[in-house]
Amino acid sequence: MPRALITGITGQDGLYLSELLLAKGYEVHGVIRGQNNPKRELVQQVVPDVVLHNGDLTDLSSLLRAMAVADPDEVYNLGAVSFVAYSWENARVTTEVTGNGVLNALEAVRLHSGRDLGRIRFYQASSSEMFGKVQEVPQRETTLLWPRSPYGVAKVYGHYMTINYRESYGMHASSGILFNHESPRRGPEFVTRKVSMGVAAISLGLQESLTMGNLDAQRDWGFAGDYVEGMWRMLQQPEGGDYVLSTGETHSIRELLDVAFARVGIDDWSGLVEQDPRFMRPAEVDLLVGDASKAREVLGWEPKVGFRELVEMMVDSDVARLRDGLAR
Repeated sequence: MPRALITGITGQDGLYLSELLLAKGYEVHGVIRGQNNPKRELVQQVVPDVVLHNGDLTDLSSLLRAMAVADPDEVYNLGAVSFVAYSWENARVTTEVTGNGVLNALEAVRLHSGRDLGRIRFYQASSSEMFGKVQEVPQRETTLLWPRSPYGVAKVYGHYMTINYRESYGMHASSGILFNHESPRRGPEFVTRKVSMGVAAISLGLQESLTMGNLDAQRDWGFAGDYVEGMWRMLQQPEGGDYVLSTGETHSIRELLDVAFARVGIDDWSGLVEQDPRFMRPAEVDLLVGDASKAREVLGWEPKVGFRELVEMMVDSDVARLRDGLAR
């Protein structure tokens, strides 16, 4: 039975990846921060077969303890302070977790591996936010990185550190440069979930309007459940590498609102959405769209869930959740 260790297991990717690996017969271990983490119960409900270990990406000793118990064949580093807007408010914490945390995870793998540095396969969750002020469209593995947020800068550090460990120590280390991927499990602070929750609440008369930032920003949105399969496929290759995972399609926030409101029967949302400068980024990333040709050709990976299906899935989930709450 192969064994995997996942950091960031409380997030949407961690939950979907856990489900995927358990279905494939893995013994799955997860690192969770804080003994009283409020998301511990969620993980235990969704994936009760996962073995949880207390640990923190900023504490190398805790990662080594988890490694010693789990003794994994594969390590997936999904942990990060992942809300981009927060990274301007607290750049230091973002850097320590999202940047230096990668170094700690790599060191834990290196130290635990001993002389056989290729024994443990390592996955790093890189991000399309690394492209920032995009230098070519679409963006691919070789595109110059130009991050425009503390989060993006921290991700670049972790990305290059992963490459360095692969080249310096011969580790099987891969980075997945994932473009925006969403799901009903997405945190409420992210724009897609903010929209799906707001539209659901408006449709049920629980909310009058939705306050947004830049409606013209464009993103390449896919389904998180599809993307975790790409992560797994990277670690099944003979050698580590870097791969863009994306749909290759770009959609604006306005299009997101169009599909979400249409799902609940509202065609004209202009009077229901307000723009507030407080939700504008200090440095905006205007257009992200990825070229996943390498992932298609090498990994045999491609997204299955389209943009409309994804948005409708999220709206339906939030409508059902709110209705269930009203019925209680």
